[in-house]
Amino acid sequence: MSGLSKRVRELVRDDVRDLVPYDPGFSACEVNLSANENAYGMPSSVRQAIRHAARGVAVSRYPDPMANDLRDLVADWYGVDRRNVCVGNGGDELIFNLFLAFGGPGRTVVDCPPSFSVYATYAEVAGSTVVRVPRDPETFDVDVDALLEAAATADVVVVASPNNPTGNLMARADVARLCAACPGVVMLDEAYVEFSDPSARCDMLLATCDNLVVLHTFSKAFAMAGMRVGYVLAATDVIDAFAAVRQPYTVDVVAQLAAREVVARRDDFRETIAHLRANRDRLAAELSEMDGVRVWPSEGNFLLVRVPVASEVRAWLRDERSILVRDFSSTPGLEDCLRVTVGTEEENARLVEALGVLLKKED
Repeated sequence: MSGLSKRVRELVRDDVRDLVPYDPGFSACEVNLSANENAYGMPSSVRQAIRHAARGVAVSRYPDPMANDLRDLVADWYGVDRRNVCVGNGGDELIFNLFLAFGGPGRTVVDCPPSFSVYATYAEVAGSTVVRVPRDPETFDVDVDALLEAAATADVVVVASPNNPTGNLMARADVARLCAACPGVVMLDEAYVEFSDPSARCDMLLATCDNLVVLHTFSKAFAMAGMRVGYVLAATDVIDAFAAVRQPYTVDVVAQLAAREVVARRDDFRETIAHLRANRDRLAAELSEMDGVRVWPSEGNFLLVRVPVASEVRAWLRDERSILVRDFSSTPGLEDCLRVTVGTEEENARLVEALGVLLKKED
């Protein structure tokens, strides 16, 4: 994506002139393993329930601005009150609203790169100063001591668990220490936690950590990426701040309806989530056996993979085999790395076969 024109650069705020727009690098392909979506989609039982419920939806009316029926279902799911839940247009809107409410000029946001790039982008759009605490260059684990030191003077700290794009977790005990160290707000992004062991969840810390915000989305495990619904769990006064800065009516009536059906039938997703976890482990093992390939352990539905000349590999997969993966090779610390979404058994087999052919050509 090209930069801003000279004319527009003179019109926009100084601190947004050089921001790089988020670019998912999408291209139409037969096998899309680039966006960390649920490769199996929704179970038929959930699809049918949504279709049935949508028959009477009044699209001529504005949606409930706070999505209160959905908030009630989510609150019951987690054993909290409606006032501990805020619903948004995907996790992205809620991340932006976090910085809008708690960041801003003169305020500090701590990020742990490599991480989801919109953290730093949205923080800077809000006028915040971003302090980066790099992860270990070999394991990509958080440098907990350095993070605690940075958090001691921070207004906002954002950590993902599992982390995108590296797939690793932050221990629950370390999240609790982080909340204790930070005088501001700590957001734990658990967008991919459903693909992890249940022990990875940290929502139970909300009872003792009143500055913790836990982010979830329906886009990943629950196959609603096209409808854009996410939610945060936090103390009631923190949720009040999210409500104060949010735009009205951002979650449409159909998306709210669909999310309610998904919550009510969330157990129907267990089989596909289990399949994806098994596929992930199998794919990681198969890729690790290839010469010149390194695969990091992952608790998400994706793998971080280092291959020789990753950008060329990505282009060849796209152009010659119609397989799309995500290129992270220009990200500091992720040189020659691709992020591969875990697909169905057939999709993963196509990827493994294609990489095998390409790597043999390189020998």
